[in-house]
Amino acid sequence: MRDGIEDVHSLGLNAMEVQMVRVNVIDRFPDEEEVGLTPLEVVSDLIVEIERVKGKKSIRITDPEEEIREDDTLITLASGLVQNFEEVRDLGKMGRELDVELSIHTPYYMDLVSNSDLTERCIDNIRWAGTIANQMGGGMVVTHLGLYGDGDREEAKRSIVDNVAAIMEWWEDNKLSPLLGLETSGRQEVFGSLDEILEICDNIKGTVPVINFAHIHAREAGGLREPQDFGAVLDRVKDYVGGHHYTHFSGVEHEAGNEKRITPIKKGDLRFEPLAEYLAEENPNITVISSSPLLEHDAMYMKVIYERVLTKRIAKEARLKRNNKASEAVEEEEDLAEDLELEDIDKPPKIKLRNKGGKAPETSKPASPKGDKKATKKK
Repeated sequence: MRDGIEDVHSLGLNAMEVQMVRVNVIDRFPDEEEVGLTPLEVVSDLIVEIERVKGKKSIRITDPEEEIREDDTLITLASGLVQNFEEVRDLGKMGRELDVELSIHTPYYMDLVSNSDLTERCIDNIRWAGTIANQMGGGMVVTHLGLYGDGDREEAKRSIVDNVAAIMEWWEDNKLSPLLGLETSGRQEVFGSLDEILEICDNIKGTVPVINFAHIHAREAGGLREPQDFGAVLDRVKDYVGGHHYTHFSGVEHEAGNEKRITPIKKGDLRFEPLAEYLAEENPNITVISSSPLLEHDAMYMKVIYERVLTKRIAKEARLKRNNKASEAVEEEEDLAEDLELEDIDKPPKIKLRNKGGKAPETSKPASPKGDKKATKKK
């Protein structure tokens, strides 16, 4: 993650979504020197939960400031991302210093429908992502919600709503600050149309829609083509996101309203230029995460496209401004000339006497004094 944050900063980008793709869970007893410490203070592992026997009941403690006891069982994550909570906090500080907004995406396969052991593991992954994001100072945990399955769709929806509500109740109890972002899906059999996501966000506090433009484009059979198409999607969610849109963009191949595969931007029929035009025109507060197979390449490609569109727009506005100023100057000159003509009409005319030849008549000079010889001789 440290290298990733530095790379994002050096590329001139300012957001990075951390992927929890391989999460290995290990249960172990605490070492002697760990007893009395909190999970935040343990440097050997990333401890996300403590299992403790209380009477005849086993409880799970997710507070990272809970002191470890000798007979506890520690639940640790080995994900390859970070070693411990101290590193998590250091990376969060590094991101803030380098102006890199950090967020976390849960594992891509999610099942909040079947209410099986798999559902419990998926719920745990979302909770743990929330704990890590909270310690890192990240503002968003992004997750999918899962397949409908073979059963009734309304029943599947109820299971998803109940599980998300339970997660957010836990979220509130543990005073986590990140939002839980529910990402739109790209296939009809996967829960996550924009309407479905907004219905959950209407009813469960702390959840927000995450717009994946490639998924929406696929579900709508290639419906995002003009700047106003993107604007319409963002307008639908603006009342849910608190002034900050969090989105994903990539290329996509699709058929019959379903995503076939995510592609580099240039390989699919979803173009970034119309979105760039909308962003340059409206200037919303938005994060656009590259979800392309060419992560950094397409992130930079989008940056270049946006800056090019923005530069053209600024140049066009400057030309219009200059033309308007020139028009105003011409109008001022015409108004001034008109005013002068009116002034000339108001003044009385100057009368000049002229003879028939057009020359002004000679005027008589005063007589020279008698003692002036030159005057007498000239006369």
